Amino acid sequence: MIFASGSGTNTENIIKYFQDSPSTRVVAVFSNRKTAGVLRKAHDLNVKALHFDRDSFYYSNEVLYVLKDINPDLIVLAGFLWVVPQNIIRKFSNKIINIHPALLPRYGGKGMYGEKVHEAIIENKEKESGITIHYVNENYDEGKIIFQTTVAIDPADTPESLAEKIHTLEYSHFPKIIEELLENNN
Repeated sequence: MIFASGSGTNTENIIKYFQDSPSTRVVAVFSNRKTAGVLRKAHDLNVKALHFDRDSFYYSNEVLYVLKDINPDLIVLAGFLWVVPQNIIRKFSNKIINIHPALLPRYGGKGMYGEKVHEAIIENKEKESGITIHYVNENYDEGKIIFQTTVAIDPADTPESLAEKIHTLEYSHFPKIIEELLENNN
């Protein structure tokens, strides 16, 4: 099960990675944005795609009840920009993971996503960046770290070129880490 808010490139990559797996598949994609490209990508790949609003996520148990019915082995946040509510975190403790486009704990927290992260890293003249895959808790980007890997930053890099390097790391590592977590939990 994947939660996403944007175009869905990581989601598409994950779905395709598991398409031929005899034991693992993405059962649904949830998005908080009705017009998110990820919903179309999920449909095109024959994966159930669902939209929910702020009220059903934060002020009712609607999303929680749907998740309980599906009972996923893992909930993957792939470019999902809302903090997950406590009722869902409690029910799926240590079963929700997120990917962040930087080396946490630096460049994390509320408002630090996508290009904003890459701009801050370039502005601060960092020598390296990378990705962090971590468990989700009640605070943005503060859950236990599962995996990190780095990439060098060249002096000529821009936020856009750094984003491309980070996407390459995400596409290469995120599905493999998901697979490892699922294998280790079964």
